[in-house]
Amino acid sequence: MSLRLAEDIFADQSTGDDLDEIAAFRAELIAGLSQPQKAVSPKWFYDAEGSRLFEDITRLPEYYPTRQEAALLKELAPRLTEDFGDNAVLVEFGSGASEKTRILLDAAPTLSTYIPIDISPDALNEAVERITAAYPSIEVVPVVGDFLNLPSLPELGRGRRIGFFPGSTIGNLDRDVAVEFLKVARARLDTSSLFILGVDLVKAPELLIAAYDDAQGVTASFNKNLLVRANAELGADFDLDAFEHLAIWNAAESRMEMHLRSTRDQRVTIGDTVIPFMAGETIHTENSRKYTRASVAELAEAAGWKVTVFQESPSPSVALAVLTA
Repeated sequence: MSLRLAEDIFADQSTGDDLDEIAAFRAELIAGLSQPQKAVSPKWFYDAEGSRLFEDITRLPEYYPTRQEAALLKELAPRLTEDFGDNAVLVEFGSGASEKTRILLDAAPTLSTYIPIDISPDALNEAVERITAAYPSIEVVPVVGDFLNLPSLPELGRGRRIGFFPGSTIGNLDRDVAVEFLKVARARLDTSSLFILGVDLVKAPELLIAAYDDAQGVTASFNKNLLVRANAELGADFDLDAFEHLAIWNAAESRMEMHLRSTRDQRVTIGDTVIPFMAGETIHTENSRKYTRASVAELAEAAGWKVTVFQESPSPSVALAVLTA
């Protein structure tokens, strides 16, 4: 079994002390709720309960992206891994439960190192235990932190570095942030690297809205868990019954949006800060941009990458793109 903790190597990006994370959460939440359009980064969804709820979402009948991407990844894995070479290092950004990663690991027996990066320590630790047990020949180096703020990667393995960013997570990022992320990832990997990117594609609005507002209400619970976390960790006094989940297709921006809408005029206290809400006012909690082949190519090229493979799944379609530096 080969497992080496790398929090010391990535100290600058690590969530570090719990008090530091709570302070960052408080500061970002107050700043976001003080904007004309109240908003908060979706990264704060992912405490232990948020990570669990998201895994539940991926198994919902309405939520097609996970199963469609997993099926496509299984089909393409031999093709995707044939250029890895010996002793390759797989770096996964926002690794979550690392379930799809196994498809690549199974198809790349000469891979030497796996570096999963995730903001949730609980989700990361559980995934690392499972991966380490299943693949004892691979060195697993977990990194707790925000993949948008990456320092230099450690010198691990002797082969090619492969970036892996599945789950259409790139869609959660505004375009400028997505371009900057891909630029930094390119620099942190190396000029001979590959980058495997998963994207969701534009499709009928009714399919998209159903995927983000499921009949069982799991996505609504996931969205509201942000407020549960704020109450528990920050001593806030959000009334959960006074907010409702809202999923909107924004055609102009080609994205699904998630909001929490205040159902009445109210005031919420976070420490010494009081945030007023009007009835109908929303907290914008997440975007999920939907792409076309052309928009993926434009995004990649803006960040110094070139799309060399672009493969779509059957309907409801998602796609996997391979980028080369």
